[in-house]
Amino acid sequence: MITPMTKYSFVLLKEEEGPLLEKLQEIGLVDITRSAKPVDETSQKLAGEVELLDGLIQGLNKAVIPEDTRPEHIDGDIVRLAGGQIMRYSEDMVEIKALEKEVKDLRAWGYFDRSTVDQLAQAGVPLHFHILSQKQFKPEWAQEYALTIICGKKGKTVYFVVAGEDPLPGEVPIPESCVTEKMAQLEERKEHFKKTQRRIAGAKERIPELEKLRTEALEKLDLYLAGVTAQSAAENTVLTLVGYAPSEKDEAVTAALEQTGVLYLKEEAQVMDNPPITFSNNSYVKMFEPLTDMYGRPAYNGFDPTPFISVFFLLFFALCMGDAGYGLILIIIGLLLGKVESFKSMAPLVTTLGIGTVVVGFFMHSFFSVDISTWKVFEPVSSLFLPAEIGGYAGGMVLSILVGIVHICLAMLVKAHQAVKVNGLTASLGTLGWTLLIVGGVVVGGLALTGVMDSAITKWIIIVLGVVSALGIFVFNNPERNKLANIGMGLWDTYNTATGLLGDVLSYLRLYALGLAGGMLGMAFNDMGKMVLGDGSNAILWIPFVLLVVIGHTLNIAMCALGAFVHPLRLNFLEFFKNSGYEAAGRNYNPIKKQ
Repeated sequence: MITPMTKYSFVLLKEEEGPLLEKLQEIGLVDITRSAKPVDETSQKLAGEVELLDGLIQGLNKAVIPEDTRPEHIDGDIVRLAGGQIMRYSEDMVEIKALEKEVKDLRAWGYFDRSTVDQLAQAGVPLHFHILSQKQFKPEWAQEYALTIICGKKGKTVYFVVAGEDPLPGEVPIPESCVTEKMAQLEERKEHFKKTQRRIAGAKERIPELEKLRTEALEKLDLYLAGVTAQSAAENTVLTLVGYAPSEKDEAVTAALEQTGVLYLKEEAQVMDNPPITFSNNSYVKMFEPLTDMYGRPAYNGFDPTPFISVFFLLFFALCMGDAGYGLILIIIGLLLGKVESFKSMAPLVTTLGIGTVVVGFFMHSFFSVDISTWKVFEPVSSLFLPAEIGGYAGGMVLSILVGIVHICLAMLVKAHQAVKVNGLTASLGTLGWTLLIVGGVVVGGLALTGVMDSAITKWIIIVLGVVSALGIFVFNNPERNKLANIGMGLWDTYNTATGLLGDVLSYLRLYALGLAGGMLGMAFNDMGKMVLGDGSNAILWIPFVLLVVIGHTLNIAMCALGAFVHPLRLNFLEFFKNSGYEAAGRNYNPIKKQ
């Protein structure tokens, strides 16, 4: 749910600005509206410092240092020293790679004295160096010219030298030095690189200093950007600032502000203030908040879609995967991600998606694309498995459509609730009419199909629903318009709703299609493995069988996971958000605080 916010308006003298912002940064609860990017020369300089320190930290972390390297401690300005060592490290790497390539190229020519080559040229016997492929080289040239093959293997490149007259193709510039000289340069550069590595290892020990400097620079930038937003008055001697904090933290914020002595006004935030948005959700729903942020946060008078996403994204993902075995793999991946610092935040979500996939995959009676409904061990619970057909249609297809109908009906109920909350009852009769007609019709139709309601009662309920809904849709959809205009608008809404809802419901077939495609591909890999294995009597054939099945299912899991992420996200962002009237008009809650 959206957390209620309190608006704080500050009136202060110019000299009070710094202490106030520092106090607000210390408590870390007040959001001062500010730019996320540099706005002037001062903020650009501060941002540049942050960027420089980021680059130094990343550069030191990326530098590969052998385990047996003894760190060489370096004193002085860590920023300047680290920058210099990283630059030398990069230069040495580039130089070593270039020298290694030159050594490789020169190795074919072997040892020669460049001064002797120059003396021969001055004496009128120039040497010409050639490189040709084995196909281009003709052995008879050795009879016609003073030609010596330096290096040449069958089917590969031929290196040869011609003395004197030389009209032959493939001539290359004479190397400036031989391989032994270049190898000596390479060894010298490698020794220099080892010294650089020792200094880099010493600089790595001082990374915490760089991180502290980066934190301080970020805090300075945050404070400066917050201060820039202040409105000046009385010849720049008085400033006004506006900030927002969660209402549940009013006591802590008020106690801190009383210590500053700054004049401030406190009031409940209003929609027109466009306060920042933060959510109050339990630990399970919080895992899905990044998905909501991918689309955008709601307006202050909107609703938090994350609780709905936490249920339906999980369900849709599991239906797209559709395999309990794949779910177990996801659980293992999630547990392993929890041990990696940079991926730790993703681990709970991946594990949860894996658990959901195991449950739905069992319901779909699929384990690594093997039908477990035929296993005797599951006979006592076979009634829990999804039937192959429902009403003459594929069970998975019917389930996808039913889930889609429930999802859209829930979206319409949310839209009706929001319309009444924001616009009032009389201005929401059109929305209520559509919700009553569609959601009520679905509920009544479901009860009638299952035999819960008698057909006669069903008929009268449908008539009442139709009449009441029609009044809201065609007559009272907008109290400020005349009735004829309302009827015309109602007809237009009827056309759009009828065509739109049909397409929206059919969109949920992708859940069935993706699950079916993944299952079929997995079965194909299983069948290929069985063909390789045969009757299993040959033990050697178990090796290619295991490799084929493991590699095949690994590829299938990767492709299924990609589709299972994208398409459920689409169904929530398009079908649910459109039918619920969700608008991403809010901004994230970003209090100034210590990093």
